[in-house]
Amino acid sequence: MSTNNLYGKAFANLLGGEVSGDAFAIDYLSDTIKIALLANAYTQNLDTHETFADITDEVTGTGYTAGGATLASKTITYTAANSWGTAWATNTAYVAGDVVRPTSGNGHLFRCIVAGTSHASTEPTWPTTSGATVTDNTVTWAEIGRGITVIDAADPSWTTATISGIRKAVVYKDSGTANTSPLICLMVFDSDIAVVAGTFTVTLPVLGILDFSTP
Repeated sequence: MSTNNLYGKAFANLLGGEVSGDAFAIDYLSDTIKIALLANAYTQNLDTHETFADITDEVTGTGYTAGGATLASKTITYTAANSWGTAWATNTAYVAGDVVRPTSGNGHLFRCIVAGTSHASTEPTWPTTSGATVTDNTVTWAEIGRGITVIDAADPSWTTATISGIRKAVVYKDSGTANTSPLICLMVFDSDIAVVAGTFTVTLPVLGILDFSTP
């Protein structure tokens, strides 16, 4: 499991930057987007770290190239609430971050904010006020908007690799120069990971690298 953290300036850079012609602007689909593996010693500052030059403690090892791997099969997809593929279900275990729509669409999506198991028979009465919450047996849902944009890619892998101390992964635009390569997000794994003469794959979240709901 991993936790995804958006770097503070990434959203502005994904929209073209903070000023016209910003060197840090990111075109996710056409730019070279990479993912690099880091050790636990990297201390992130999500507000002040903006480029790959701010990154420290990248891992080394057989089968791993400095700067990481290029993401393939990148996609950006917007889905309106009533077309969202995952509908609420009875007696189902949900984890924080899961997103569902009501079984009968009401034009809103809901994100699990307290993990648990849904009611065995009764669907909750879904609120339609922005940010409102509802309890569903041991699950708590929060209204997140009328649609969702998911930024995704194929799961990156390193084959015949021997790497130790993998704890984090950073996604960034590779401009070819570290101090003009803007950061997008940081993934933090639950514990240190090692691979010996094998394949290491970063399994991206079900909702992609990032997701943005539409109020």
